[in-house]
Order: sequence, then structure tokens, then C-alpha cells
Amino acid sequence: MKVPVRLFAAAGQLAGCDLVELELPEQATVGQLRDKLASIVPSLSELVPRMMFAVDAEYVSDTTPIRVGAEVAAIPPVSGG
Repeated sequence: MKVPVRLFAAAGQLAGCDLVELELPEQATVGQLRDKLASIVPSLSELVPRMMFAVDAEYVSDTTPIRVGAEVAAIPPVSGG
């Protein structure tokens, strides 16, 4: 299945785009998506392990399955002062 992943803030800047489409097997988990994203977009490989992911506007864990048609967002860690 094709899964569009929105890249926010520094993730989008490092990737040079704000949307990446990944090909994943049916019943793939967020953890599998995380691994695939790091391998497909090498510029994100150091950031991906620290990123949060949201599926259909809800933060999720790596064990969460991704359904066909889901909206996935990749959110890098932020800091402020």
C-alpha cells in the first residue's frame, strides 16, 4: 500500500520536501514506516529515531498498524526557549 507521510519542520527541511510517499505492506506498523522512511530518505536517518508519528491526527506508538488511506505525520523533536 502507498502511504503518504507529511514531514514537518526540520524533517521537511532536511528531506527537501514536505511529503514522502512510502510503499509498505498491508498491515504495516508505524515502526516499519519509521524504518522505511530512514532508508528511503537518508538525510533523515539520524532524526527519524527521535521523531513522533501521528496517524489520523493522533500520536501513536511504533506498534500501531497503519490502515489503507490513513494520514500520517512525522513530527521532529522541538525545543524552545
